[in-house]
Amino acid sequence: MKRPMTPRGYAALRNELKKLKGMRPELARAIEIARGHGDLSENGDYDAAKEKSGMVEAKIRDIETRLAMAEVIDPRKLTITDRVVFGATVTIEDVDSGERRVISIYGAEESDIEKGWISFEAPLGKGLIGKELGDVVKVALPGGAREYEIVELAVTYEEIEEIVIEGE
Repeated sequence: MKRPMTPRGYAALRNELKKLKGMRPELARAIEIARGHGDLSENGDYDAAKEKSGMVEAKIRDIETRLAMAEVIDPRKLTITDRVVFGATVTIEDVDSGERRVISIYGAEESDIEKGWISFEAPLGKGLIGKELGDVVKVALPGGAREYEIVELAVTYEEIEEIVIEGE
């Protein structure tokens, strides 16, 4: 199943993958050095180096899978502006308190509550997707049910630079 992701999220994963792949020679050297310390059955350095290498390889496989399953959606190309969709930035108002929040709905890989980026799979994201300006949405959150009114709808999106690693 394809997983929606913005170009920024895709680039961030590619950057992380490049960084991890760049660690391979260093990890191989650490294993070789540890091998030179003698008996492998009682060699803590060797075990630690092998374990770290295994963890990095597992992370590489995970990221490669996530990239292969990504469906890149550029929010700047959205034509639907009257409904909340993946990539939209929404201003919501808590019906009870009147508190306003600005949130952007992206993929799980990009979620960052400090920036107001939430996953479309999070309870609030699920509740808002498909709704229109002026709708009141009741959402079951971990702290209890809340009602929010959609007061603004826009697309605000910025790219990140992709890291270029020597030799790639």
